[in-house]
Amino acid sequence: MGLTPVANDRLATVVTTLEMRERPRARPLPSSSLRLVRWHAPEPERYRTLFRRVGAPWLWFSRLALDDTALIAATHRDRTQVHAVLDRQGVEVGMLELTHPEDGWCALDYFGVVPELTGQGHGRWLMALTMQLAWRPGVSLVRVNTCTLDHPRALGFYRAHGFVAVKRTVETFADPRVLGLLPADAAPQVPLLANRR
Repeated sequence: MGLTPVANDRLATVVTTLEMRERPRARPLPSSSLRLVRWHAPEPERYRTLFRRVGAPWLWFSRLALDDTALIAATHRDRTQVHAVLDRQGVEVGMLELTHPEDGWCALDYFGVVPELTGQGHGRWLMALTMQLAWRPGVSLVRVNTCTLDHPRALGFYRAHGFVAVKRTVETFADPRVLGLLPADAAPQVPLLANRR
């Protein structure tokens, strides 16, 4: 066994790919005070604001690195669905993004609620709605990736909902806090080892 050094301005994570190859059987929708709203052609800065709100604690950054043209190309495609999760006051507190890249399968790209709402059953509610949207006619596979930077219960959550782990990879990338894509105090559970630019 050996250790591979990672530069102070980079991060490393183990990515687990999970798949679901059978539509889950229908169950009653879990209760939640939240509601899911489809965002057709989301405005880039509004999208980035929600992406940061939900993903900054877990160092989500990929969409933040895109300029407006690339972000619009990614989120305005016919095969991509962007949804915001709203609380009773209409505040955006979660997101769901699905892509059907080809006929026959669906990618669960982004899924989550703000940390203040975790552990309250909202994830089960959101996953039930996700399954309804992902498993449209002709779909035989739903795939999701999670990594060791995500919420510590994310992998177990996906497995509990019927996803099966099929592959592990290691990903390294520039620390988004160093790049200025996220604030230096984002994800304090992951030490920031380098100075920001």
